[in-house]
Amino acid sequence: MTEPAPQWRIWSAVLLTSVGWGTALVVTRVALAQGLRPLPIVTTTSAIAAVAVVVFLIATGQRPSIGPMEIRVGVVMSILSVTLPFVSRSFALQYASAGFIGLATALVPLVTAVAAHFLLSDEPLRWATISGLGIALVGVAVLVLSNDSGLGEAGRPELAGALAMVGVLSVAFGAVYAKRHAGKYSVLGVAGVQFTLGALLALGAALAAGDVLGAGSAIGWVSLIYIGLVGTFMPVVLYYWLIRHVTVTYSTIIGYIVPFVAVGVGVIALGEQIQLGIVVGGAFILTGVVVTDRLRIRESM
Repeated sequence: MTEPAPQWRIWSAVLLTSVGWGTALVVTRVALAQGLRPLPIVTTTSAIAAVAVVVFLIATGQRPSIGPMEIRVGVVMSILSVTLPFVSRSFALQYASAGFIGLATALVPLVTAVAAHFLLSDEPLRWATISGLGIALVGVAVLVLSNDSGLGEAGRPELAGALAMVGVLSVAFGAVYAKRHAGKYSVLGVAGVQFTLGALLALGAALAAGDVLGAGSAIGWVSLIYIGLVGTFMPVVLYYWLIRHVTVTYSTIIGYIVPFVAVGVGVIALGEQIQLGIVVGGAFILTGVVVTDRLRIRESM
């Protein structure tokens, strides 16, 4: 970690990042409803985020710093933090509500803690994490097996759950990798590389599948711009800043807040259903997360 940051800045970054990622789930469903396809959505929003990095650098008078480390980290993160999670999320949101996917995202802190144990020397795995992970996995099983997707009969919770887990695993390992090299790279340099390469990877996949972006509606384009700026550029840059000042496990508190944002906004804006399976499964997942935190605090005393 670098120099200490004021708590209000840390919590501001946590909340803004959570709101960005949580609402991005809902707005992605809006884009899908406008006839946009998952791969073009990821391609366009990643490209918008890459342009946002350049504009931000120019507006703030900063020089882009892209050296070997920025390229190295950016290449890895373009796969782990952009292409895999964004594509899997976009496909998953065709088969389940934003709240369903948001609850699955709550597993990120626990999976990250497990990955950190093997890849970071200063974040050992504790029984608290193992206990919490076990409880949370029961919640995932309930989510998937209850047949409650939040979309009624139109949903496919098994497929949505599998796709969501791809994103969870990818984001968790990406977070640990970024933390392992934190302080050695320019945040904006890495962000620019990962968004650009992520867009190119998604574009290649879209072209190979013959899945190109059409004209789209005004609502569709507004959705893409929102996802690119508020749901991608802002939270990723803030997250990189955050992990320079706190432990990777601490930073994953974001994963606890995202589900509440996704569920609340999804119900209000899209009329998504809060079904029994989602309530019970979500309760197990969040209980696992809380138990982990409480036991970890006791172990550290």
